[in-house]
Amino acid sequence: MSELLYLSRRDVEAVGLPMREVIDALEAMFAEKGAGRVEMPPKPGIHPAPDAFIHAMPAWIPAVQAAGLKWIAGYPENMARGLPYIHGLLVLNDPTTGVPLTVMDATWITAMRTGAATAVAARRLARPDSATVGIVACGVQGRSNLEALRCVFPGLTRARAYDVRPDVARRFADDMSRALDLDVVAVDRVEDAVRGLDMVVTSGPILKRPTPVIDVDWLAPGAFVSPVDFDSYVTPAAFRAGRVFTDDLAQLRYYRAEGYFQETPEPEADLGQLVTGAAPGRRTPEELTFAINLGLALEDMATAVRVHAEAVRRGIGTRLPL
Repeated sequence: MSELLYLSRRDVEAVGLPMREVIDALEAMFAEKGAGRVEMPPKPGIHPAPDAFIHAMPAWIPAVQAAGLKWIAGYPENMARGLPYIHGLLVLNDPTTGVPLTVMDATWITAMRTGAATAVAARRLARPDSATVGIVACGVQGRSNLEALRCVFPGLTRARAYDVRPDVARRFADDMSRALDLDVVAVDRVEDAVRGLDMVVTSGPILKRPTPVIDVDWLAPGAFVSPVDFDSYVTPAAFRAGRVFTDDLAQLRYYRAEGYFQETPEPEADLGQLVTGAAPGRRTPEELTFAINLGLALEDMATAVRVHAEAVRRGIGTRLPL
């Protein structure tokens, strides 16, 4: 009888894959993507509530024998219910037989690979001497993005944090200051978490009809911006003032056809092209750069295959009959 390995959220977290290893996994995956050696259709989804989504995200990475699908839900109203914004499961299959190998909670992987993708983009698009960062929205993604940027920018010394819930921003500042040995200060206005800083990450809820507030005059010359929440915080005018990139051009066009990004300019290249050198990254210290990373199934599979291998090696998880 066939079995699969079930990894709960606690199991996935117990594996403890370091952020640096997740970043390395994504670097290698984007090199494969840039060379055209992966398969990933644009993610289809359903939308049972306003600004909520449930997406199916399949992908195949031959280089690491990672084939699978993530079934992920994002519900902005969950925060008012005391529930996380994101819930999901991830399935890995044996690429030779198609037999399911593992089912795991996708919450931790989603957070970590999103931060790691920002770091991969920042290596090419932020100034190498970047020392300051602003975090707008201090939830799970705010934490993982700050951790990832700390990994790749050893000169990072100062962070500013804003959240619509001031107590969340203060707790974030306390926690991340200790965890990352960094000067993290909570601020009361979005502008104070943006103006004059080398890098900015926004990670609020994804909205189809946003009312963004971050305009170009808030952004320092030479800043790098990672709007994890698409265009929910950054204005069209700000995007038009800089160079725009994404993690996958086809998926951004798919989102645009679904009603998102109606005033956002077309990106000039994706991360696969940046990683392989097919497209140039930052060209001058003064230019403004954006990486609209949509979140790719390829990122999930590149991370999940490492989580699965380590869980098997250490005997973590529960075996279930198929």
